Amino acid sequence: MRQKQLSILKPLLCVLVSGLMSTVSWSNLAETGADQAKHTETDFNLLYQIPSWIDAIPTFLPQQSDEVIVPPMQATEKQSWLDRKQYEIRNWTDRSSHKIDNWFGETDPNDPASATLRLIIDNSWNKHDGYEIKPRLRGKIKLPTLERKVSLIFGDDSLDNELKNNVAITDENPDSSSSKTLDRERTRESNSSLALRWSDFSKRLPFETDLDLGVRSGDDIYLRLKASRDWQLENDFRFHAEQIYRYGIQSDNYLRTNLELSHSRPNQAFLSNQFSLTYADQQDDDLSWDNYLFRQHQFFHNNRFAYGLYTGGFYNNNDLRLNSWGPYISWRQPFVREWFFLQGDLNYLNDHREDRSHFLGASLRMEALF
Repeated sequence: MRQKQLSILKPLLCVLVSGLMSTVSWSNLAETGADQAKHTETDFNLLYQIPSWIDAIPTFLPQQSDEVIVPPMQATEKQSWLDRKQYEIRNWTDRSSHKIDNWFGETDPNDPASATLRLIIDNSWNKHDGYEIKPRLRGKIKLPTLERKVSLIFGDDSLDNELKNNVAITDENPDSSSSKTLDRERTRESNSSLALRWSDFSKRLPFETDLDLGVRSGDDIYLRLKASRDWQLENDFRFHAEQIYRYGIQSDNYLRTNLELSHSRPNQAFLSNQFSLTYADQQDDDLSWDNYLFRQHQFFHNNRFAYGLYTGGFYNNNDLRLNSWGPYISWRQPFVREWFFLQGDLNYLNDHREDRSHFLGASLRMEALF
């Protein structure tokens, strides 16, 4: 076990050292002469030119828009049985949040407790794995009576490991061994997480923080720390970084890095690259990585149309592999109601490890917000 950990630490140290060397080289740029400064400036100018080149490509797609296409929630909450149920659940979650908040002290009418709830049903299909349906639940109750920014969170905790604006329907815990369309036991375990979250617990830190203490999968008591930060760069570029570490008494170590570099201008489609690197004691590989390079449009309010290239792979036993790559397309929008969303993804990927050439895959997400 110690030898395996040492073998894993070697590439991590290499990445860290190379990153530090790059930082040192960049910080010493002023001392290395004008020629190197001009070379670096040229490299950055090339990066800055890429969005202009893409904008110059002729397109048949409509212009960006924030036009609302569904009625507001308040106008429809009594119109049908589904609307009434959504209204009842939304009120129940708010009342429950006030009751829980009252347990910890006197509530402030100007800063009331609040709750959010996401009910997700993910459907996926491809010719190799067949059809699978996976219900997912995620909720959050803010408790302002406590001194710190404390929330009660519950449901599928893997949703919090994704970037907030994750471009594709993903599941970091697929169960390819199950032959069931709906695995009830796995669904129950994956949605059974319960934790208290302290947010931004220190004003001295230069990034946003979340600290969770809870239990997942029935008996896995865990501690989770997440740190994130945004950098606004020149020429409308923005960089976002997240680092997540979790330790559970059953699941042991879990470490995930999320990075996003995007180019965004008002009323324009934007370019982005989302990268994630994961190490977990419970996964088969030492390291796994996923990358989405895409362009995203918005044709009406809360709409998202994205297309791009996916690449993913692994590092295991000193072997670095590109395991899967191919194009994908994603469309998300509110459907009929402001609180109900549909998202459809299509991809054409391969899988070297399973000896699968490129094949078509499809996913459909139905999501209700309360």
